[in-house]
Amino acid sequence: MNFLLFLEQILNGLQFGVFLFLISAGLTLVLGIMNVVNLAHGALYMMGAYFAATFFAWTGSLWIAFFLMIPASLAIGMAVEVITLRRLYDRDHMDQVLATFGLILFFNEGVKLIWGVESQNMPIPEALSSGVEIFPDAPYPTYRLAIIGVGLLVAVVLYFFISRTRTGMLIRAGASNGPMIRALGVNIRLLYTVIFGIGAFFAGLAGLMAGPILSVEPGMGDDMLILAFVVIVIGGIGSIRGALVASILVGVFEVVGRSYLPALLDELLSSDVAQTVGPALASMLIYILMILVLFFRPQGLFPARTG
Repeated sequence: MNFLLFLEQILNGLQFGVFLFLISAGLTLVLGIMNVVNLAHGALYMMGAYFAATFFAWTGSLWIAFFLMIPASLAIGMAVEVITLRRLYDRDHMDQVLATFGLILFFNEGVKLIWGVESQNMPIPEALSSGVEIFPDAPYPTYRLAIIGVGLLVAVVLYFFISRTRTGMLIRAGASNGPMIRALGVNIRLLYTVIFGIGAFFAGLAGLMAGPILSVEPGMGDDMLILAFVVIVIGGIGSIRGALVASILVGVFEVVGRSYLPALLDELLSSDVAQTVGPALASMLIYILMILVLFFRPQGLFPARTG
C-alpha cells in the first residue's frame, strides 16, 4: 500500500467529515433542541450553494460572497421557521416529515425556475487553487485544507457559543425545559427562530464551501441530508461533540472504504465477484458503521446529556 496515497485518502476523509459536520451541526441543533424533524435542511444547504454561486458571479470574490450569503441564509431559514415550522411544534413527527418534504419539492422547483436546470459554475478562488506539500512530493489542495480549517473553527466557535454564552445557556435550557424558560419571560418563539436561522447559516456555509468542488444543481442537498441524519444518529441526537466525531468517522469510512475495499476484495475473491460486490459493499460501509454503533450504544456515541 502506498503510504502517501493512504495519507491523502485520510485527509480526503477528514475534509469530507468536517464538511458533513457543517451540514449536520445545524440539523442536530434543530432536531435535538427544537425536536423538529426537518427534511428541508438539505434544501437549505442547496440554497446556500446557489446564493454563494450567484454572489461570487456578481463580485468575483469568495469573501464577499460569504458575507452576502450570511444574511441570505439566515433570512431564508428564519422565514421557513416563521411561515411553516412554527405551526408544527405541537404536531407529531409524521406531520413535520410531510411538511418539510413539501419544502424540499418547493425549493428544488424554485431553483429550477430562478436559475434553470443547468449546474452553476463556481471556480476555486485563485488564492486557494494551489497545493501545499504536506510531505515531500505529496502536495494536497489548499482549498480542501481550507475546508478542514473552517469546519474545525466552526466546531470550536459553536462549542463556546452553546456552553459559554447567555444565548447558548437559553438554548440548552429551552432544550431541557421549554415551558419553564417561557414562564421566566424568555421569548421562546424568538429563540427557536434564532436557532433555526443559525442552523440554516451552517447549511448555507457548507453549500458555499461545496460550490467550487461539487456541482451546484437542483436536488444537490438530498443525498447530503441522508448522510447528515446518519451522522447525528451515530453521534447522538442534540450533541455537537457527537456530530463532530461522527462526521469525521463517517467521512473517513466513506472515502477510505470506497478507495480500498474493491481492491481488497479483488485480492480475496474472483475478479467478477469483486467488481460486483465491491462497489455495493463500499456504499454500505457507513450504514454498517451506524448499525454497529447503535448495537453497542443505542443513544449514539455522545448522547446530548453528556454532549
